[in-house]
Amino acid sequence: MTLSIARKAFPVVLTALAVSFSLRAAEPETGKPPETRVEDAVETRGGVEVHDPYRWLEDQNAPETRAWIDAQNRYSEAFFQSLPGREAIAARLSELLKVDTVTVPTERAGRYFYSRRKADQDLPILYVRRAAAGKEEVLVDPHSLSPDHSTSVSLLDVTRDGTLIAYGIRQGGEDEVTVHFLDVDSRKELPDTLPRGRYSGISVARDRKGLYFARHEKEGPRVYYHAMGSDPSKDEKLFGDGYGPEKGIGVFLTDDERYLGIIVSHGSAATKTEIYVRDLAKGGPIATIVNDVEARFSPDFAGDRLYLETNWKAPKGRVLAVDLAHPEKENWKEVIAERDVPIAGVSAVGGKLFVRYLENVLAKVRIFDASGKPAGEIAFPGIGTLSGVRGRWREKEAFFTFASFVTPTTIYRYDVAKKTRSVWARESVPVDSDRFEVAQVSYASKDGTKIPMFLVHRKGIPLDGSHPTLLTGYGGFTLSQTPGFSARAALWVEAGGVFALPNLRGGGEFGEEWHKSGMLEKKQNVFDDFIAAAEWLIARGYTRPQRLAISGGSNGGLLVGAALTQRPDLFAAVVCSYPLLDMVRYHKFLVAGFWVPEYGSPEKPDQFSFIYAYSPYHRVRKGTSYPAVLFITGDADTRVAPLHARKMTALLQSSTGADTRKRPVLLHYDTKAGHSRGFNTPVSKTIEDLTDELSFLFAETGGKYRTAEKPSVKKAA
Repeated sequence: MTLSIARKAFPVVLTALAVSFSLRAAEPETGKPPETRVEDAVETRGGVEVHDPYRWLEDQNAPETRAWIDAQNRYSEAFFQSLPGREAIAARLSELLKVDTVTVPTERAGRYFYSRRKADQDLPILYVRRAAAGKEEVLVDPHSLSPDHSTSVSLLDVTRDGTLIAYGIRQGGEDEVTVHFLDVDSRKELPDTLPRGRYSGISVARDRKGLYFARHEKEGPRVYYHAMGSDPSKDEKLFGDGYGPEKGIGVFLTDDERYLGIIVSHGSAATKTEIYVRDLAKGGPIATIVNDVEARFSPDFAGDRLYLETNWKAPKGRVLAVDLAHPEKENWKEVIAERDVPIAGVSAVGGKLFVRYLENVLAKVRIFDASGKPAGEIAFPGIGTLSGVRGRWREKEAFFTFASFVTPTTIYRYDVAKKTRSVWARESVPVDSDRFEVAQVSYASKDGTKIPMFLVHRKGIPLDGSHPTLLTGYGGFTLSQTPGFSARAALWVEAGGVFALPNLRGGGEFGEEWHKSGMLEKKQNVFDDFIAAAEWLIARGYTRPQRLAISGGSNGGLLVGAALTQRPDLFAAVVCSYPLLDMVRYHKFLVAGFWVPEYGSPEKPDQFSFIYAYSPYHRVRKGTSYPAVLFITGDADTRVAPLHARKMTALLQSSTGADTRKRPVLLHYDTKAGHSRGFNTPVSKTIEDLTDELSFLFAETGGKYRTAEKPSVKKAA
């Protein structure tokens, strides 16, 4: 999460944007979409004939593919530029996004390291303060690294004495980084550089003579030791032989730098976790803590004790203590028992255990002493998200964040001994939160399961079906969808729209059973939950199909792709970002083997049948009147292969029975963008992309966005 440090206090009289929807949608004359050559590839699996008419578009660098991408971008750009209200949307987004933002700091030896993007800057810069209230000093400024600001930097590690940092340089939006090292006092770059790769843990050793890291290789993840000053190609491999790409490995040093911890995840959502430890003070081999239990374990070290948050024999989670001198399972002790609400995370900080629970999808942090005795809690009123607590076991200082749909993120500094909190940084976003209403409702899915949903809209709206509504979701990988501030949602609600976020099965909102009920052969439950949310919004008078839009990214892109192909009659518009759509071939590209435990393998006949049944690319039916669709992806998405969006765009354009001048199928393809818009995306690029997306949504749900004078807008509390 990010937030800003306010440079001056509010209120300030601003010229704001009054926005509204009209009942008649824009109908830009964009002509027909580009023609796409068909070259059908046919396979027979389990007696099923599987067609793939656009497989040639999988070759991202082929001249014909590049020409096709250019033609699609010209077609999309012509559509976007024809839409009304773009200048007003961009202006309001600039107000909402061009604010100071800062990350939660990392403290080492009294120094505070963090990233900050000032309101007038395009990218976050790495900074250090030599005391909590010290002067801000620039460490690494990425603005000079690329003329278009597509190159960014991120903090990876800080040595215990605060004199050396490891940081990553990222090209475009790709997940891979090159690793660099900077002496904090001299500001001199060390000659060592780790090559471009997908790293999951960088930890510099106490003596600064080397570092430990995990990197995803073609054959699978591996752990290495790099001696400073040596050739990276000769780095010593410590761990990982035999693990394939369906596994993930993370590595880290404990706060006192005595122990090296290694975590092996069986799949992205970790249906099984292995934990290993090496005592660097005593030397010797890597010791096994657990590798023979089908459960998830999340470790946190506290001196010579290891705490494990786990769903082993506890679907909603419990906490076990492991004495590292006697780590055998028979010596483990339960210190915090399972409750009726799930654990979302555990932090060992300041001699206490901070356990974050989700109580009906609302976070609360309960505090326990080292033995598990209750010692207080951290909570906020209202509907919002309270993050986990960050800090170190032997220090009394900690940090956490709070945000809601109507309250931009605030970072709090917490004194563990005094149990007091103070504001470290707060976003100063010009939004009038008093105009918004946030509610949590529930509805029945297809099989009768009750699904919670958050709704955000202006206060006092009539339930007459007139409101353009944006429904979004995720539903997978135990990721819980909790309230957070979004410029896109704020602008949509200011315009009189409704923003809806259901807590679909497949997430972690109610523990591991909730996750399992939305994965593998039960994945269709997630789509049913989402479709039922749309039906509930229509039945209750919030909206109607002609005014209902859906949006999702990554696994959420699969979600809206499934909803689009299963119930095209329910929606006016779809934004499908960085999606998985060809589920018959998804596992063959980039890092998708890591997701097989979640989705299943199409290579297995019993799993192919349920995957093929919902695969959006294979559910498109020629002549069906589909909603307007905007696919978003880019070359630098090295997580979900952009081929999914390319192939689906071509297929829908050739198959839809709707008039593509009124219900267009568009592809927004960025040659430098990565998997999503994040903190390290240039803010100018985020504004540009969101302007395209929102102008599309307003037009397709019957809206216009226009400016007017309004009285002052006050900052959210």
